[in-house]
Amino acid sequence: MEGYFLDANLFVLLVVGSESRELIAKHRRLRNYSAEDYDILVELLENADRLFVTPNTLTETSNLLSQHGEPERSLLMRRLQFLIHESREVVVASADASSSIKFEELGLTDAALLEVITTEIPLLTVDFSLYLAAIETGEERAINFTPYRSL
Repeated sequence: MEGYFLDANLFVLLVVGSESRELIAKHRRLRNYSAEDYDILVELLENADRLFVTPNTLTETSNLLSQHGEPERSLLMRRLQFLIHESREVVVASADASSSIKFEELGLTDAALLEVITTEIPLLTVDFSLYLAAIETGEERAINFTPYRSL
């Protein structure tokens, strides 16, 4: 598989878990997630050649990560920096993303994701509204992470 795009929630889980599985329970934006969820995410990503990102998702991820205190905050930002360099960034003009019919419902970050996902590079998401918007075309352009959590 070529790769995945991740929504901001899963990207936060990836960053925090790859820095320290113990931090998952401590990060306020990950209260609904566990170290086992991180393990499942890593297992899904193992089949991918690369992680794909948008600037919008990276910005949202950075903002969510920075809500954690020091000294972990600096560690998380360095881990994010590393993952950014390991990913392939795909830019979507804000004018294009905001022209999407889903912009008002989902916002700029998710509308940008809808512009770039394909069947070869689908979206992995926990956001059910985003998942539904992504599969409305009838193509398999998104994977709902939530069912994997209950396996």
